[in-house]
Amino acid sequence: MRKIVRLLPLLILLALLGCSKQQKPAVEGNPAPDFTLNTLKGEVVKLSDLKGQVVLVNFWATWCPPCREEIPSMMRLEAAMAGKPFKMLCISIDDGGQVAVEDFFRKTGFNLPTLMDTDKQASKLYGVTGVPETFVVDKNGVILKKVVGGVEWDHPDVIAYLNGALAK
Repeated sequence: MRKIVRLLPLLILLALLGCSKQQKPAVEGNPAPDFTLNTLKGEVVKLSDLKGQVVLVNFWATWCPPCREEIPSMMRLEAAMAGKPFKMLCISIDDGGQVAVEDFFRKTGFNLPTLMDTDKQASKLYGVTGVPETFVVDKNGVILKKVVGGVEWDHPDVIAYLNGALAK
């Protein structure tokens, strides 16, 4: 009996810890995990500040061939969606950090709205296991779609899907 009484506080503590608020996984239908990251220009971007817009959250790296292949279509998508409540956030997980990304853009002539995830906290929140990995977040901050692998982002079906998300 004494042993149970001594263990009781430990059991209560473990039960309370088990009831603590957990981050929901980044899956379709769940709220998108919030993050705060810096742009290449040092501006702070917080995902939750973009509610009211459809947001394309793309995790990528300069060393990733499929990422490189999809960049031109992402640039065309951004142009096609100009003037709409749509935001593209390309999150670099490059170990070389900002220098690697800026050097890549300078050499290729590419340009994307890039955020730096140098400590990999955002990619951990989203459970990113490889790149490219993309999440479409609706105007209420809920994940509509998770896409693993490269995509032709300016394909008419993709644009129609995003316009449908904007209309909701």
